[in-house]
This record gives sequence, C-alpha cells and structure tokens, in this order.
Amino acid sequence: MNRVNLAIIGGGLVGASLALALQAGAKARGWKILLIEPFAPGDNFQPSYDARSSALSFGTQQIYQHLGLWQAIGQRAEPIRQIQVSDRGRFGATRLDAVEEGVPALGYVVENAWLGQCLWQGLDSDVVSWRCPAEVRAMHAIEGGYRLQLDDDTSLDCDLAVLADGGRSGLREQLGIHVRRTPYEQSALIANITPGEAHRGQAFERFTEAGPMALLPLPENRCALVWTRQGMDAQRLAEIDERSFLRELQDAFGYRLGALRQVGARHLYPLALVEADEQVRPHLVVLGNAAHSLHPIAGQGFNLSLRDVQALAEALLAGPQQPGDLATLRVYHQRQRLDQALTIGFSDQVTRLFGSNQPLLAAGRNIGLLGLDLLPPAKSWFARQAMGLGTRPDPRGQA
Repeated sequence: MNRVNLAIIGGGLVGASLALALQAGAKARGWKILLIEPFAPGDNFQPSYDARSSALSFGTQQIYQHLGLWQAIGQRAEPIRQIQVSDRGRFGATRLDAVEEGVPALGYVVENAWLGQCLWQGLDSDVVSWRCPAEVRAMHAIEGGYRLQLDDDTSLDCDLAVLADGGRSGLREQLGIHVRRTPYEQSALIANITPGEAHRGQAFERFTEAGPMALLPLPENRCALVWTRQGMDAQRLAEIDERSFLRELQDAFGYRLGALRQVGARHLYPLALVEADEQVRPHLVVLGNAAHSLHPIAGQGFNLSLRDVQALAEALLAGPQQPGDLATLRVYHQRQRLDQALTIGFSDQVTRLFGSNQPLLAAGRNIGLLGLDLLPPAKSWFARQAMGLGTRPDPRGQA
C-alpha cells in the first residue's frame, strides 16, 4: 500500500473514533483509511480491577449511538445519574440530577480497554486497515498530501494526514507546530476505589484545600478516583501504604459512600493545559490531545475531542472527493473554534476557581454553588457544560 486517502497517525480512542465516523461515507466514495498505531489492540477484553476509565458525557453517548456503537459500549458503561459538587469545610454545594435535566444519564463511565475493544471491532476492514505495531518516524508535505516514513524503513503517501498521537506528539514538534503550555503545578493521582456503600450512579466533585478530587461510578461498585495534588504531595500519596492512603482519602472525601475499603494501583500524571497554535494545514489535521490537552477534573478532554471528530468527519464527507483541501479543513476548524474556546475556558476556570484557597475566591465559589440551586437556568447551563452540550442542541428539544 503506497498511497491512501487518509492516514490516521494514532489508533487510540480518538483515531479509531474518526475512522468509525468516516467509514460509511468513505466506502461510498471509495476512500481507503489507514490507522498507524505502535501498540497492537488486544484481541479480547480482560476485566481488571485497575482498568483506566473515561467519563463519557451525554453528548458523547449520543455520538456513539448515532454511529451504531453504543449498544456494545453500553454493556459495560456505568451511568452517572447524579453529580454532587461540594467544597470541603465550607457550606457551598450543589447537585445535578439526570431526571431534572430530562436525560437518562448525565454521562457514563467506561473502561478504556472496553471502549477501545468496541471501537476496533466496529471497524470495516474493507475500508479501514492497520499498520500495527508501527510508528511514523518522519513526515513531510508533498504535492497533494504527505509522505510518511515508518520505523520499518517503508514509506507511504496520503491525501490527508491526521495527527492523533497524543499530547506529547513528537511529529507535531517536528512539523514546527507551536504549543502553548500552561502548567498547573499539580499532578493527577488516578486509582480505582471500592467504597463501603453502593454508589448508586453518583459522581462526586469535591474541592479541598489541597486540590480538587473526583470520584466516578464504575461497574462492580468500584469508583474511579482522580485526585489532584501538588507535585511532592502527589508523589508521597502514590508511595504510602494502602491503609494510610485510604485514611487520607477518607478524611478529604468524607463518608458519603461509607468507609473506603480498597484502593488499586496508583498512577501519577503531571497536569498542564496544552493548546496547539495550528490545528489545520493543507492536507493535515491535528486532533485529540495533540490539539488540546485539558485538566481531567472537569472530565471534558476526550468529550471535546470526540466532538472534533464528529465535526471533522462531517466536513470531510461534505467536501471534495480528494480529502485534504484546506478550505474544507478550515470549515471544520471554524465550526469547532467556539466549542473548543468555551470548553477549554470552562475547564480551566473551574480548575483555577476551585483550586484556590484565597478567601475572596473561596467565598465567591461557595456563593456560586449555592446560587446554582437557587437559580435553575444557571444550574441547567452548568449541567449542559458537564454533559458536553454547551454548543449543541438541547436533548429535550429546547433551543
């Protein structure tokens, strides 16, 4: 295979979702899509207590429903029926409820391995092929596309290259695409927790003096923990024994789910807001974490990337027969610019507001949380951001 219409560099959740969103229209147009991925997808899903997971917004569920994938994904998706937002040691609190918002769930929590398995099994091999394990070592523009040099000393040409190889994309740097990086001076500690009581589909956003935390419902009555702490403190929490860790977590979270019984493997991720200055060039798109990487506490990063995927697929399939036309790519980028700006701004401001211990900000956010309960329109707006519907039609048919 010396030339393909689309080469998607990175076959993870974002890259595979783009291939799925395009494949029906690509088949009608005779396009060939190639996924290039260094890590081979697993043939079988193996349940694991320590499986990493993603929070999928209601809007993301609707996209996968439209693509015909949700029936499979939903078999191991835990619905978020309620989100409780609170500020430790202060009176401010609010509660978002799926029933009040007129939706079956505010979102869903799915193990990444299961989501990936469902995506890969949904790909049409007549349209989408793999080079895996394989890595693109270099790429450069040629007339009408890009030439990709792979790590096995082969090369291939494509009409459109999609860079979906993650937030530390070396190819992005190689192409001279500048990124704005704003460190949060924090790390996210990720682990799975078993609570003493049933979670009943409740998710918790808890803000403390030492940093925000989220506890999200998982199948088998587990919860996915995202705990944001300063660098050295995060390292300490990652290394202390299980009993000591659970004691500190219990003190910060409280007893909303009873006594916390078990914690799995703990992983640390340094946090920064990363935004690429360019997302489109002729015959090139930067997508997913390579385009924008957000703080995880608001759970918006993957959901924003999937809306980018949907918008890009729609623009390409409405564009010329040969993908990669700059005018078409600009249509996509212009369409998503507002969504990206609002979502990144919402995520960043929530992180900064609830990560500060300044007395005026602390008082302001407590008043704000109380105000959400007193002002239904404000609460509904906040819920729509959380559901990934900030710039999308209201699911209840309202404007």
